[in-house]
Amino acid sequence: QPQLAESGGGWVQPGGSLKLSCAASGFTLADYAVGWFRQAPGKEREVVACVATSEANFARYRDVASGRFTSSRDSAKNTVHLRMNSLQPGDTAIYFCAAGRLQLLTGCPDAGEYNVWGQGTQVTVSS
Repeated sequence: QPQLAESGGGWVQPGGSLKLSCAASGFTLADYAVGWFRQAPGKEREVVACVATSEANFARYRDVASGRFTSSRDSAKNTVHLRMNSLQPGDTAIYFCAAGRLQLLTGCPDAGEYNVWGQGTQVTVSS
């Protein structure tokens, strides 16, 4: 059964950094597009970034992440990472990764287009 597991969340002070990991089991993550999403308390889930397959080898970032977040693949570990720098209290949320057999033709796919989801990892940014 295909599964995703996020890790790396935690508490960090404003201006700090975290590196999230999204590890896949039961399928080859390199063949799937990956989306990073977050959901803050009382708010809807929003896409942060999306990563094309290893063959396509590119990523897109939404405005909230542009210039601060970077996603990378570690195909040997069947994992995708999200490096987050310059974190601010507004970045506090549960972060999810998702995978799908998708082509990133334009923008990032909506949440409903992904068919494998992780359980999420909490990121808290506060002083």
